Amino acid sequence: MLRTLSTKYHQLPILNRRHPTLVNGNISCIHLQSKLLYKTNYERSLKDTSAYWAEAAENLVWTKKWDKVIDNSNSPFTKWFTGGEISHCYNCIDRHVDEGNGDRVAIIHDSPVTDTIQNFTYNELLKQVSCLAGCLSDMGVKKGDRVLIYMPMIPQAVVAMQATIRLGGIHVVVFGGFAAKELSVRIDNCTPKAIISASCGVEPSRVVRYKPILNEALAMASHKPLKTIIYQRPNMEPAELGENDLDWDELMNKGRSHDCVPVPSNHPLYLLYTSGTTGLPKAVVRPTAGHSVRLHWSMKAIYGVDPGEVFWSASDLGWIVGHSYICHAPLVHGNATLMFEGKPVGTPDATTFFRIIQDHNVAALFVAPTALRAIKREDPDALLGKQFDLTSMRNLFVAGEHCDVDTLRWSKDAFQSPVLDHWWQTETGSAITASCVGLGNRLDPPESSTGLPVPGWDLRVVDDDGNEVERGTLGNIVAKLPLPLGTFQTLWNNDERFRNTYFTKYEGYYDTMDAGVQDEDGYISVMSRTDDVINVAGHRLSCGHIEEVINSHEQVVECAVVAKDDKLKGSIPFAYIVIKSDISDCRDPQSVLPSIIKLVRDEIGPVAAFKHAVFVNRLPKTRSGKTPRNTLQAICNKKPYKVSPTIEDSTVYPELEKSVSEYS
Repeated sequence: MLRTLSTKYHQLPILNRRHPTLVNGNISCIHLQSKLLYKTNYERSLKDTSAYWAEAAENLVWTKKWDKVIDNSNSPFTKWFTGGEISHCYNCIDRHVDEGNGDRVAIIHDSPVTDTIQNFTYNELLKQVSCLAGCLSDMGVKKGDRVLIYMPMIPQAVVAMQATIRLGGIHVVVFGGFAAKELSVRIDNCTPKAIISASCGVEPSRVVRYKPILNEALAMASHKPLKTIIYQRPNMEPAELGENDLDWDELMNKGRSHDCVPVPSNHPLYLLYTSGTTGLPKAVVRPTAGHSVRLHWSMKAIYGVDPGEVFWSASDLGWIVGHSYICHAPLVHGNATLMFEGKPVGTPDATTFFRIIQDHNVAALFVAPTALRAIKREDPDALLGKQFDLTSMRNLFVAGEHCDVDTLRWSKDAFQSPVLDHWWQTETGSAITASCVGLGNRLDPPESSTGLPVPGWDLRVVDDDGNEVERGTLGNIVAKLPLPLGTFQTLWNNDERFRNTYFTKYEGYYDTMDAGVQDEDGYISVMSRTDDVINVAGHRLSCGHIEEVINSHEQVVECAVVAKDDKLKGSIPFAYIVIKSDISDCRDPQSVLPSIIKLVRDEIGPVAAFKHAVFVNRLPKTRSGKTPRNTLQAICNKKPYKVSPTIEDSTVYPELEKSVSEYS
């Protein structure tokens, strides 16, 4: 087995753990060294690509070394580490045990909704994963078979993911509670050999019974899996099992362990359905070796954490962030990954995040801005965090949607640490732009920036014709091919859609479908999706930019800006605004609007033509924390819309329709 440890991205001077100041030397020295370290890594990743990523790959254990690092002979279907064989499961679990770190904590499960905390060591995780792999093998699951996982945020979900990988299978995670119809569509699309589920999920105010939803989905689906494994959650009403169902505990009690099955480098690790797939499934296919190498590299290079430290990604396993930074990256790097079953507020209150950081010595937290805004609404003066010892946490990373400056500043004060926005997508599997902490990037990047291009990403900002725009000008963000390792290699059973969706608009480039600007120093600010750019009388304006200005108003918690049809200007911005006091407590919310209009006019100019807004108590959110602006745009234009099954609480929509109707 090949294994040579690389130290190329560990060459930083000694820093204070909490603050970006030198322990030895002077501050100008570290800024210079940091800039050079990132620049050296970035330039080498583009100019000496094979050697750069070969060194990163040497940190993992391979059963067969690759023949070629990158094969771009059939662009955009780039292959990485061709000829090689690897087991991602071995590198996530067995490797750490073999290195003598089996007693190190692998998973921390903190569940305020069930009032339980549970830890799994790498030894315990290995036992669970190898046993479940044996059970799946006995059911007939083998290399290349799909296993659909429909579970809540519990350690058994990670066990199921890793057990599937251990056999060379392909895991397909659909987050627990997903609607039966949409679940059936995914079952028919990926045709799983087996399904692993749980009796229920626990929300702050209710218990969601998964088995009836799964039964309904299977009744609607044309494809029928061989068996379904059900994990009965302790101390809760058990699910009623049918003749095709197997009890998790009974299987595990009599199961046998199973060794890792190595797979070719470009064998699919998993399928993950992107949002908006209703009626036309779009599943990203993730290659095994490139993703393993990229994620292992990212834990130190981007997030600056060392093996053994606690990394908390406050996401759901059904989303890409949960895949990459709950299940895969922390484990392959030897960290303790923290799984959280709860909400930022209400389980039991807005101190939950601070309590978890203190109790588990979290070194880095990765969260969506929506969660921060929820805490901020309860704690506008950033006082709650000061009741807790947060000294373990060095950095807070945000992604998932644009983080407005006001939320970013509040978060720095509340969490007493740098707050670093970064940008990535389901398709990319990890960051496109970031402040790479392990490569010495600044911990105080320009506000509104999502950082610099991550090594491997050659980014350009172009107009609709593909011509590069001047620095500081809003445009379409594209990436020069080939895409870096670990990104998606195609869409499941649909190579043509893969090519046509992402690679035809700008020849030789990947269309991120995001809009933004790049400043003179190379920092990227991602403002909105390209379809969220409003054309106001010929002027292209970013919804994200307008939102950021509105969010800076002292009375505003958050907002969403969409395009409202206008006979004269074509489109004008329309805002849904949540203010600090409850609408019912505010005598006249519209009295706040003139000062917001003036703020937008002062910051952006009269060209924004911003005059219209409604004040609401809440905005609809997906489980990943995003605001579905397409439905909000349909509502303000009085057009039909369909509620995504990923929405946390669909009861918000009648309230929004009523607000728009009354405003009109």
